[in-house]
Amino acid sequence: MMKFKLSHFKFDLPEELLADRPAENRDESRLMVVHRDTGKFEHKMFKDLIDYFDDQDVMVLNNTKVFPARMYGNKEKTGAKIEVFLLRELNAESRLWDVLVDPARKIRIGNKLYFGEDESLVAEVIDNTTSRGRTLRFLFDGSYEEFNDKLRELGQTPLPKYIQRQPDQEDAERYQTVFAKEEGAVAAPTAGLHFSKHLLKRLEIKGINFAEVTLHVGLGTFRPVDVEDLSKHKMDSEEFKISDQAANVINKGIDHKRKVCAIGTTVMRAIESSVSADQHVKPFDGWTNKFIFPPYDFNIANCMVTNFHTPQSTLMMMTAAFTGFDLLKKAYAEAIKEKYRFYTYGDAMLIL
Repeated sequence: MMKFKLSHFKFDLPEELLADRPAENRDESRLMVVHRDTGKFEHKMFKDLIDYFDDQDVMVLNNTKVFPARMYGNKEKTGAKIEVFLLRELNAESRLWDVLVDPARKIRIGNKLYFGEDESLVAEVIDNTTSRGRTLRFLFDGSYEEFNDKLRELGQTPLPKYIQRQPDQEDAERYQTVFAKEEGAVAAPTAGLHFSKHLLKRLEIKGINFAEVTLHVGLGTFRPVDVEDLSKHKMDSEEFKISDQAANVINKGIDHKRKVCAIGTTVMRAIESSVSADQHVKPFDGWTNKFIFPPYDFNIANCMVTNFHTPQSTLMMMTAAFTGFDLLKKAYAEAIKEKYRFYTYGDAMLIL
C-alpha cells in the first residue's frame, strides 16, 4: 500500500483560478462529475446535480452558520491597528474569547484593545494560547444579548485571507449557505454554498431526504500541513453535533442501499467521527480532531460534493482518500485545463 506524504499533494495552481467572487447565481457554478467506477468526467452546471439522484436518496448538509468573526481594534497608547479574529467563546459569563491577533508580536498580556469608532468596546489580553493566539476578556456593561449584538455590529464576514478585498453586502449573504441555522463557524462549509432555495425545493420534490448535521468550521481546517509524514499532522478540534433525527435519516438510506451523499468535507468529517460497529452513524454532541487522508475506508457516505481545494490542504487529502489519489490528480489536471475555479467561491465536483 502506498504511503502518502505531503509532497504527493503538490500541484501548480494558476493564481487566476482562485475565485474571489461567487458565481452570479448559487446553483450556476460549474460542476465536474467524477465517476469512480469508470474514471470518466462530465462537465455540468451545479443545478444538474439533481439528475444524479433519485427518490429516497439522502443528502447530508452542514447547517452551521458563520458569524462575523473578523474585527479591527486599536491598541491603547500607540493606537496601532490590530486585527482580531474571533475563534470561539470560552466563557459566556466572563466574555472570554479565544482569538488570533495580527500582528501578533505587538500584543502582550495586559494590553487593552479598543473597538468601534466610539471605542465603546474594550478588550484586555489575559493569556497567550499560541504564537498568534490570545485569550481576550471583553469589558462590556450590557447584557449578553447586547454584547453579542455589539460583536455583530463591529465584526466583518471572515472571508479567507486569499481574497484581498474588503467584504461587502454580497459577501454577508453569499458566504452563508441558504440552510445556515446554528451559529458558530468562522468559515463557511463551502460545498453547501452552491445550493439555492430553488434547487433544494426541486430535490425535495424529487424525493431526496435531507439530514442536517452541524459542524462548526474552525480555522484549523485551513491550517497548512507542515510535516511530510501525514500521520504526524494534528488537526484542530471542531465542535459537531448529529441529532437522533439526522442519524435516523442517514441510517435508513444505508439500510435501503440508497445514495448517501456528504455535502462537503465538513459533513464527511462529522459522520466519519461517529460510526457504530455495524457501519451506521451514531448521534453525537462533542468535538472531533479526525484527520482523513489516504488510504482510508469510508463507512457512511458513498458519494460526495466538494469544491476544488488548494495544493497540500487537508481538504484535498480527504477528497483524494474518497476519490482515489490517481483519479483525483487527473480530475484536478482536467479542472485546471478547463479553467474551473478553485477554493472558497469556486466550482464544485460531485464524486460518485
